[in-house]
Amino acid sequence: MGLRDSLMKGLSRSREAISEIFYMGGEVDESFWEDLEDTLVMGDMGAEVAMQVTDDLREQAAREGLRTARQLREALAQRLSQELTPAKRDPFRALPSCVLFVGINGAGKTTTVGKLASEALNLGIKPLIGAGDTFRAAAIEQLQVWGERSGVEVITRERGADPASVCYEVIDEAEKRGSELVLIDTAGRLHTSPELMRELAKVVNVTRKRANMPVWVVLVVDATTGQNGLNQAREFNQALDLDGLIVTKLDGTAKGGIVVAISHELKLPIWRIGVGEGIDDLQPFDALEFSRALVGETEGL
Repeated sequence: MGLRDSLMKGLSRSREAISEIFYMGGEVDESFWEDLEDTLVMGDMGAEVAMQVTDDLREQAAREGLRTARQLREALAQRLSQELTPAKRDPFRALPSCVLFVGINGAGKTTTVGKLASEALNLGIKPLIGAGDTFRAAAIEQLQVWGERSGVEVITRERGADPASVCYEVIDEAEKRGSELVLIDTAGRLHTSPELMRELAKVVNVTRKRANMPVWVVLVVDATTGQNGLNQAREFNQALDLDGLIVTKLDGTAKGGIVVAISHELKLPIWRIGVGEGIDDLQPFDALEFSRALVGETEGL
């Protein structure tokens, strides 16, 4: 399955929720625009984005004479893509690079690290994985499984070790081995716990001071958490000054619009999205391709 097909399949639930409004029997009337705005809000894009996008699309439709479902879908996809902050660099391709993965438990951080390490190897990049989650034994074991599966070295310490010291050691090893890409998993934190967030900020600061390469902090968000995912992003960004986002489990929700809401509000790029469980289902993010897959078949597809 190609990347576009995988994206279309992974966003099928979200697309079905939006596509219903385009069966308007050839009429683009006031009720259509009301339904569009309501549908975007229900898809977790947020009231501000939904209202602005709908108003802009209404003006464009009147100005350009857009009447058919295909025309309106393409215009909507183009307009939604403008709400998504473009990435100036991809830390998984712009090397050397050290990436710290943060987020709450269950968001998919550990699996994401493993998939990205495997992807890097396939591209001829020499990655190194750091097990910075020293509190959850299963996290270390899970990373080691990924490491064995893909042939990537995983640097670990005993359970309960200081996460900041683990990160320090991982950077040391990366320099010794000539690793171009360092991927560090961190312990899941509740964004509502100031103490845990301060500890995580310490991990980030130590890593940035020690590393002789750019350090990126990426938040992994589970799309199925909806608006709570936006709340998480706000708190993590305030505490850590995030560089970008990875949104997982988009195939498990009908509210893929949360991607638009988070990127729009925080002005952060989306670097990868997860649209399935397979290793190839963690995809580089393209704003227009994503928007087209979200609203349904358009002339661009």
